[in-house]
Amino acid sequence: MTTESTAEVKTTRARKPPSMQRTRGDVPFAIVNYGGFLLMALLCAYPFYYLIINSISANDASALGDVRLFPQGFHLSNYQQILGLDGLTSAAIVSVARTIIGTVCTVLASAFLGFMFTQERMWARSLWYRLMIFTMYFSAGLIPMYITMKTLGLTNSFWVYIIPVIVQPFNIILVKTYVESMPRSLQEAAEIDGASTFRIFFRIILPNMTPILATVAIFTAVAQWNSFQDTLLFITDQKLYSLQYLLYTYTNQASSLAQAAQNAQGNLGSIVSAATSQTPTSIRMTVAVLVVLPIIFIYPLFQKYFVKGIMLGAVKG
Repeated sequence: MTTESTAEVKTTRARKPPSMQRTRGDVPFAIVNYGGFLLMALLCAYPFYYLIINSISANDASALGDVRLFPQGFHLSNYQQILGLDGLTSAAIVSVARTIIGTVCTVLASAFLGFMFTQERMWARSLWYRLMIFTMYFSAGLIPMYITMKTLGLTNSFWVYIIPVIVQPFNIILVKTYVESMPRSLQEAAEIDGASTFRIFFRIILPNMTPILATVAIFTAVAQWNSFQDTLLFITDQKLYSLQYLLYTYTNQASSLAQAAQNAQGNLGSIVSAATSQTPTSIRMTVAVLVVLPIIFIYPLFQKYFVKGIMLGAVKG
């Protein structure tokens, strides 16, 4: 590099806008800022880490609260025994099915209704929109809800997991706001070409709604996967038990399950039995990991779209 080129580079660096030039206080601010974010990240991640290390540590040490930073006496027998419980496979199938089907139905309903509420030619659009908002703040209550499900024949039915939660006002509001931010010219051009409302939605609007649909999908999938109260209220058939409800019952019965597991181990050595025999604490830790682990793996796949979609209502400027 010649002397003239070096001088030009130095001149360019010197001409940086004032907003881009580092000041004396930038370095301490950056240290405090990144340090604060790192501390918050550790505080958020530690509870999950604590569950995992306790579920794979010696059960006697875990029961005494001795496992805090690193696992002690590593073993996987907790997972082998929990996964071997009766009915767990069928319950997992029910939970996966309700999560997939429920998410797809809710996302499609939210997308279409959010789109329709932006159409001025929709009959009584303001009235229907206000009625939908009304349901966010007022509900009939648990007993009328049960009577309605009973009358519709949805009790002891797989569809009780799907139909009542297809229409979610909050998700529809998110989608409506997103559609309103899209260029109106896209829809106008399709209308000039003679496209129908359904064709405009499926061919023009829906393919351009990926960020907000990913956000709605995450909300719905997490809610479907973690839900167990609908099973508690509307289901008595054990074949329709969800995984979360089954694990919920196992957690409440942790003491009796731990005693049964210890009795089933027979004449194992006392050292092995103390380290690997089930305790109420080990059952609760293992069950908690099994419930939360799928969401932890799935969330990073949608994080890019989730951040973009959730920032939709932020102030821009």
